[in-house]
Amino acid sequence: MEHPERAEPLTDAEREMVQDTWGPVYKNCEEVGVSVLIRFFVNFPSAKQYFSQFQDMDDPEEMERSAQLKQHACRVMGAINTVVVNLHDPEKVSSVLALVGKAHAVKHKVEPMYFKILSGVLLEVFTEEFPEFFTADVQLVWTKLMELVYWHVTGAYTEVGWVQLSSSAV
Repeated sequence: MEHPERAEPLTDAEREMVQDTWGPVYKNCEEVGVSVLIRFFVNFPSAKQYFSQFQDMDDPEEMERSAQLKQHACRVMGAINTVVVNLHDPEKVSSVLALVGKAHAVKHKVEPMYFKILSGVLLEVFTEEFPEFFTADVQLVWTKLMELVYWHVTGAYTEVGWVQLSSSAV
């Protein structure tokens, strides 16, 4: 797993843009989070392997009714909220994402590529559900934020000595 030197930080104007556009999304955090996870699991079913409680669900409507999926959706959205609210404090963002990365590497053993995939799904759903806020410029800034998140998370994977499993080793 390659880990670039560092991610490009957001400018003050970009931080403000992210925070301004996050409000309407987070107001509907459970609904949006569930939409994101359903799309993620439908389009990337291999991601379900990490979730015993809904790995056998194929029907999006069944997923939508799952209390565990709703809970995880709220945790994902809550983590993003913590990042967005603390964008002015790079140390806080770094420590929060280090915890997320370490938990997913050590406890859940999630391949880090799923963070990159999930970032794309998040942006896709945000753009579709909030087109008035997620203009092309805003999407570019959110893409930059997601790259920053991925950089921090994969840094935590590197720190704990994550070794990517090759498909032949599984």
